[in-house]
Amino acid sequence: MATGDNKMIKLYLDIDGVLLTKKQTRISDNCVEFLEYIVGRFDCYWLTTRCKGDVNSTLESLSGFFDSRSIVNLKKIKPTSWDSLKTEAIDISEEFYWLDDAPLQAEIDYLKKNGVLNRLIIVDLERKNELLNVVNNQLSVL
Repeated sequence: MATGDNKMIKLYLDIDGVLLTKKQTRISDNCVEFLEYIVGRFDCYWLTTRCKGDVNSTLESLSGFFDSRSIVNLKKIKPTSWDSLKTEAIDISEEFYWLDDAPLQAEIDYLKKNGVLNRLIIVDLERKNELLNVVNNQLSVL
């Protein structure tokens, strides 16, 4: 989604528990449609332990789960670099959203301290059609 000055909102994205099931046995329900939606509307960044600056290893780890059309979309997601907390990679001076299934308490505290906790979207794949619900109820209203 574009902001008032046509700058796209950043979307930070976890993999395990968001795109893949927690046990990493398959992609999450509606994941292909979800990817198509987000890469077309947001400036997307990986925010996952699977990517700390090197997107090639991230794509390699996902290649067995996704078809070639989805891999094209995955390649549009940019890498981030961070050391201890994922929030180190988030530019809180710009408009953003972060999708994660299990942020650390220290990350939640950081967002809260900086007045941007509302930018965190907790994904729970145990809920039916979770990624579609995130799109329809949280990301589409932006």
